[in-house]
Amino acid sequence: MGQQPITFLRQVMALCTYPNLLDSPSFPEDAKKRARRILQACGGNSLGSYSASQGVNCIREDVAAYITRRDGGVPADPDNIYLTTGASDGISTILKILVSGGGKSRTGVLIPIPQYPLYSAVISELDAVQVNYYLDEENCWALNVNELRRAVREAKEHCDPKVLCIINPGNPTGQVQSRKCIEDVIHFAWEEKLFLLADEVYQDNVYSPGCRFHSFKKVLHEMGPEYSSNVELASFHSTSKGYMGECGYRGGYMEVINLHPEIKGQLVKLLSVRLCPPVSGQAAMDIVVNPPVPGEESFEQFRREKESVLGDLAKKAKLTEDLFNQVPGVQCNPLQGAMYAFPRIFLPARAVEAAQAHTMAPDMFYCMKLLEETGICVVPGSGFGQREGTYHFRMTILPPVEKLRTVLQKVKEFHIKFLEKYA
Repeated sequence: MGQQPITFLRQVMALCTYPNLLDSPSFPEDAKKRARRILQACGGNSLGSYSASQGVNCIREDVAAYITRRDGGVPADPDNIYLTTGASDGISTILKILVSGGGKSRTGVLIPIPQYPLYSAVISELDAVQVNYYLDEENCWALNVNELRRAVREAKEHCDPKVLCIINPGNPTGQVQSRKCIEDVIHFAWEEKLFLLADEVYQDNVYSPGCRFHSFKKVLHEMGPEYSSNVELASFHSTSKGYMGECGYRGGYMEVINLHPEIKGQLVKLLSVRLCPPVSGQAAMDIVVNPPVPGEESFEQFRREKESVLGDLAKKAKLTEDLFNQVPGVQCNPLQGAMYAFPRIFLPARAVEAAQAHTMAPDMFYCMKLLEETGICVVPGSGFGQREGTYHFRMTILPPVEKLRTVLQKVKEFHIKFLEKYA
């Protein structure tokens, strides 16, 4: 997508991978300092050794310090931090220890619709019960607690709802939850004794002026001990998104709080079966949570690169929303955060019939036609879930501004032709 890697992250990774470079004058001292610290914590001073199953100790300490800074001083315990192979690995591991029972007592897992398909896939792999709650498209994809109530009430007839998954900022929907909404969700989880999963991998990707990222951990702490000592919460972060985009390193972490000590023992045992997450991914995660600070020689360049990536994404979020909303038969909510647009497309009845004749979902039919005629590949909304009778697609806003402009123009021209053809 043309996004350049963050120089400092790649410098530290190069030094960790080939420590002979620590003598080279072409690397800054602050990068060398971090590489030495990481290597000293690795077996045999090498990224090539296994680490502890929970992750390299000093990296978990850095993650805890990052969370404390991010949350304005709310303490984080390194012992509650588990380094993972990207956030996905953490999410599937936690779900694995939470799912049990059979028949009506089988674990139900509440997931937002539209959702990131990792969730439905893991639920189906574990043979758990998927419980859908719908985000409110008319209200910028907000989460409504009454909708959670409905979902839990109906689910109790055929399963035991125990887990509530939240994606904030949203994927594929790009909404950023208000603090009030997070409080309501926590109160609901407390009432219903639900285990909360907060997927916060897009926490650096917030663009709308009126929006701020609030972590579930911070809000939970500020709601007082009745909540903060009782609500079980696992939060996830990753090297793959944000301004880093280092998805190939498979770096991530989860912070799990209020877990019963015996369950914690089982979690560590489960993690030890897969030995450890890639140590190079752990190192990449360390650089994300422990970047250059003012006064260090790499700080200015790091700040410039980070602001440039996030600034560009904010521009592209606005551009995408504006251009989609100029197209007849397309409706796009503001892209408050994350990296995607999820516009609603209004398809004529004849297009729906044509799709059925091809035994395809109508939005899949639309997306295939778009791909065949323009070479542009987007993902149909039916892959994420959507309200019956509505159609969407997900498109990333990652391409460079000019290329994105061209892509949006081509989608617009295609859409108008498509409407004419099936009118």
